[in-house]
Amino acid sequence: MARLSTELQRYFFEEDRQPQVKLIDILSLAGERIFGFLFVIIALPSALPVPAPGYSAPFGFVLLLLAIQLIAGAQRPWLPQRMMNHAIKLETVRGFVKAGIPWLKRLEAIARPRFSYICTSLPGRVVIGVAISLMSISMMIILPLTNTLPAIGIFITSFGLIEDDGAISLAGLVVCLMGALLTTSILIFGVTAVYQVINLIKSGLGL
Repeated sequence: MARLSTELQRYFFEEDRQPQVKLIDILSLAGERIFGFLFVIIALPSALPVPAPGYSAPFGFVLLLLAIQLIAGAQRPWLPQRMMNHAIKLETVRGFVKAGIPWLKRLEAIARPRFSYICTSLPGRVVIGVAISLMSISMMIILPLTNTLPAIGIFITSFGLIEDDGAISLAGLVVCLMGALLTTSILIFGVTAVYQVINLIKSGLGL
Protein backbone atom coordinates (compact mmCIF):
# COMPACT_ATOMS: atom_id res chain seq x y z
CA MET A 1 0.00 0.00 0.00
CA ALA A 2 1.34 3.42 -0.99
CA ARG A 3 2.35 5.90 1.68
CA LEU A 4 -0.34 8.34 2.74
CA SER A 5 1.73 11.35 1.62
CA THR A 6 2.08 9.82 -1.85
CA GLU A 7 -1.65 9.11 -2.10
CA LEU A 8 -2.59 12.62 -0.97
CA GLN A 9 -0.11 14.16 -3.42
CA ARG A 10 -1.59 12.13 -6.26
CA TYR A 11 -5.22 12.69 -5.30
CA PHE A 12 -5.08 16.44 -4.73
CA PHE A 13 -2.31 17.62 -7.06
CA GLU A 14 -1.89 15.12 -9.89
CA GLU A 15 -5.51 14.31 -10.75
CA ASP A 16 -8.37 16.51 -11.90
CA ARG A 17 -10.73 17.33 -9.03
CA GLN A 18 -14.02 19.16 -8.62
CA PRO A 19 -13.84 22.74 -7.23
CA GLN A 20 -15.09 21.43 -3.89
CA VAL A 21 -14.06 18.39 -1.87
CA LYS A 22 -16.26 16.24 0.35
CA LEU A 23 -15.02 13.86 3.02
CA ILE A 24 -16.87 10.99 1.39
CA ASP A 25 -14.92 11.63 -1.84
CA ILE A 26 -11.52 10.85 -0.30
CA LEU A 27 -12.44 7.79 1.77
CA SER A 28 -11.25 5.60 -1.10
CA LEU A 29 -7.70 6.46 0.02
CA ALA A 30 -8.24 4.97 3.47
CA GLY A 31 -8.44 1.24 2.72
CA GLU A 32 -8.38 -0.83 5.90
CA ARG A 33 -6.85 1.98 7.92
CA ILE A 34 -9.98 4.11 7.90
CA PHE A 35 -10.05 5.19 11.56
CA GLY A 36 -6.44 6.36 11.56
CA PHE A 37 -6.92 7.97 8.15
CA LEU A 38 -9.95 9.98 9.27
CA PHE A 39 -8.27 11.10 12.48
CA VAL A 40 -5.17 12.26 10.59
CA ILE A 41 -7.07 14.06 7.82
CA ILE A 42 -9.52 15.83 10.14
CA ALA A 43 -6.90 16.82 12.73
CA LEU A 44 -4.46 18.10 10.08
CA PRO A 45 -5.83 21.66 9.59
CA SER A 46 -5.70 22.44 13.32
CA ALA A 47 -2.32 20.73 13.81
CA LEU A 48 -0.53 22.92 11.28
CA PRO A 49 1.12 26.27 12.09
CA VAL A 50 -1.15 27.95 9.54
CA PRO A 51 -4.43 29.80 10.12
CA ALA A 52 -7.47 27.51 10.25
CA PRO A 53 -10.21 29.85 11.46
CA GLY A 54 -13.48 28.21 12.35
CA TYR A 55 -12.30 24.64 11.76
CA SER A 56 -11.12 23.48 15.17
CA ALA A 57 -14.49 23.35 16.93
CA PRO A 58 -16.51 21.50 14.23
CA PHE A 59 -13.58 19.21 13.38
CA GLY A 60 -13.14 18.54 17.09
CA PHE A 61 -16.77 17.44 17.27
CA VAL A 62 -16.31 15.03 14.34
CA LEU A 63 -13.13 13.65 15.94
CA LEU A 64 -15.02 13.11 19.20
CA LEU A 65 -17.72 11.10 17.40
CA LEU A 66 -15.08 8.92 15.77
CA ALA A 67 -13.12 8.46 19.01
CA ILE A 68 -16.22 7.25 20.84
CA GLN A 69 -16.73 4.64 18.13
CA LEU A 70 -13.09 3.55 18.41
CA ILE A 71 -13.53 3.12 22.18
CA ALA A 72 -16.68 1.08 21.56
CA GLY A 73 -14.74 -1.32 19.36
CA ALA A 74 -16.36 -0.39 16.05
CA GLN A 75 -14.65 -1.85 13.01
CA ARG A 76 -15.95 0.80 10.62
CA PRO A 77 -16.66 4.42 11.52
CA TRP A 78 -20.01 6.09 11.02
CA LEU A 79 -20.67 9.76 10.43
CA PRO A 80 -23.91 11.54 9.52
CA GLN A 81 -24.39 12.06 5.81
CA ARG A 82 -24.41 15.81 6.37
CA MET A 83 -20.82 15.63 7.67
CA MET A 84 -19.71 13.21 4.96
CA ASN A 85 -21.14 15.47 2.25
CA HIS A 86 -20.04 18.81 3.68
CA ALA A 87 -18.10 20.57 0.93
CA ILE A 88 -14.85 22.51 1.38
CA LYS A 89 -13.13 24.49 -1.36
CA LEU A 90 -10.49 22.44 -3.16
CA GLU A 91 -7.91 25.22 -2.88
CA THR A 92 -8.40 25.38 0.88
CA VAL A 93 -7.88 21.63 1.22
CA ARG A 94 -4.85 21.75 -1.07
CA GLY A 95 -3.31 24.40 1.17
CA PHE A 96 -3.65 22.18 4.24
CA VAL A 97 -2.43 19.08 2.40
CA LYS A 98 0.57 20.88 0.90
CA ALA A 99 1.60 22.11 4.36
CA GLY A 100 0.99 18.69 5.92
CA ILE A 101 2.77 16.43 3.43
CA PRO A 102 6.31 17.33 4.64
CA TRP A 103 5.29 16.38 8.20
CA LEU A 104 3.75 13.14 6.97
CA LYS A 105 6.96 12.30 5.13
CA ARG A 106 9.00 12.85 8.29
CA LEU A 107 6.82 10.41 10.19
CA GLU A 108 6.79 7.93 7.30
CA ALA A 109 10.59 7.93 7.25
CA ILE A 110 10.71 6.46 10.76
CA ALA A 111 7.47 4.47 10.76
CA ARG A 112 7.40 0.68 10.80
CA PRO A 113 5.25 -1.97 12.48
CA ARG A 114 6.39 -2.23 16.12
CA PHE A 115 4.54 -2.63 19.39
CA SER A 116 1.60 -3.20 17.06
CA TYR A 117 -0.63 -4.48 19.87
CA ILE A 118 -0.93 -0.86 21.05
CA CYS A 119 -2.69 -0.03 17.78
CA THR A 120 -4.54 -3.28 17.15
CA SER A 121 -5.65 -4.62 20.55
CA LEU A 122 -8.92 -3.48 22.11
CA PRO A 123 -7.25 -2.10 25.28
CA GLY A 124 -4.74 -0.15 23.19
CA ARG A 125 -7.43 1.28 20.95
CA VAL A 126 -9.52 2.23 24.00
CA VAL A 127 -6.60 4.18 25.47
CA ILE A 128 -6.00 5.89 22.12
CA GLY A 129 -9.72 6.61 21.76
CA VAL A 130 -9.93 8.16 25.24
CA ALA A 131 -6.90 10.36 24.54
CA ILE A 132 -8.34 11.50 21.21
CA SER A 133 -11.70 12.18 22.88
CA LEU A 134 -10.11 14.47 25.46
CA MET A 135 -8.06 16.27 22.83
CA SER A 136 -11.16 16.67 20.65
CA ILE A 137 -12.98 18.34 23.53
CA SER A 138 -10.00 20.65 23.98
CA MET A 139 -10.21 21.58 20.29
CA MET A 140 -13.81 22.65 20.80
CA ILE A 141 -12.85 25.13 23.53
CA ILE A 142 -12.79 28.59 21.99
CA LEU A 143 -9.65 29.82 23.75
CA PRO A 144 -6.09 30.46 22.51
CA LEU A 145 -3.60 27.57 22.85
CA THR A 146 -6.29 24.90 23.34
CA ASN A 147 -6.38 23.74 19.71
CA THR A 148 -2.99 23.25 18.09
CA LEU A 149 -1.14 21.03 20.58
CA PRO A 150 -4.14 18.70 21.11
CA ALA A 151 -4.56 18.45 17.32
CA ILE A 152 -0.86 17.59 16.95
CA GLY A 153 -1.32 14.87 19.56
CA ILE A 154 -4.25 13.42 17.62
CA PHE A 155 -2.31 13.66 14.35
CA ILE A 156 0.75 11.78 15.63
CA THR A 157 -1.21 9.17 17.61
CA SER A 158 -3.46 8.44 14.65
CA PHE A 159 -0.56 8.18 12.23
CA GLY A 160 0.66 5.33 14.42
CA LEU A 161 -2.72 3.66 13.90
CA ILE A 162 -2.29 3.88 10.13
CA GLU A 163 1.16 2.27 10.23
CA ASP A 164 0.53 -0.14 13.17
CA ASP A 165 3.44 1.67 14.80
CA GLY A 166 2.83 1.63 18.54
CA ALA A 167 5.99 3.65 19.20
CA ILE A 168 4.66 6.59 17.18
CA SER A 169 1.25 6.28 18.83
CA LEU A 170 2.93 6.34 22.24
CA ALA A 171 4.79 9.49 21.25
CA GLY A 172 1.47 10.97 20.18
CA LEU A 173 -0.06 10.05 23.53
CA VAL A 174 2.74 11.95 25.27
CA VAL A 175 1.85 15.00 23.16
CA CYS A 176 -1.80 14.46 24.07
CA LEU A 177 -0.82 14.49 27.75
CA MET A 178 1.05 17.76 27.21
CA GLY A 179 -2.01 19.14 25.45
CA ALA A 180 -4.22 18.09 28.36
CA LEU A 181 -1.89 19.78 30.86
CA LEU A 182 -1.81 22.96 28.77
CA THR A 183 -5.59 23.13 28.39
CA THR A 184 -6.13 22.39 32.09
CA SER A 185 -3.66 25.13 33.02
CA ILE A 186 -5.49 27.61 30.78
CA LEU A 187 -8.87 26.73 32.28
CA ILE A 188 -7.55 27.04 35.84
CA PHE A 189 -5.12 29.96 35.61
CA GLY A 190 -6.24 31.77 32.46
CA VAL A 191 -4.62 32.41 29.09
CA THR A 192 -2.54 35.39 30.25
CA ALA A 193 -0.85 33.46 33.07
CA VAL A 194 -0.01 30.57 30.72
CA TYR A 195 1.45 32.96 28.14
CA GLN A 196 3.62 34.46 30.86
CA VAL A 197 4.95 31.02 31.83
CA ILE A 198 5.63 30.18 28.17
CA ASN A 199 7.50 33.46 27.71
CA LEU A 200 9.58 32.76 30.84
CA ILE A 201 10.48 29.34 29.50
CA LYS A 202 11.44 30.84 26.13
CA SER A 203 13.58 33.45 27.85
CA GLY A 204 15.31 30.78 29.92
CA LEU A 205 16.06 28.83 26.74
CA GLY A 206 17.24 31.95 24.94
CA LEU A 207 14.48 31.74 22.34
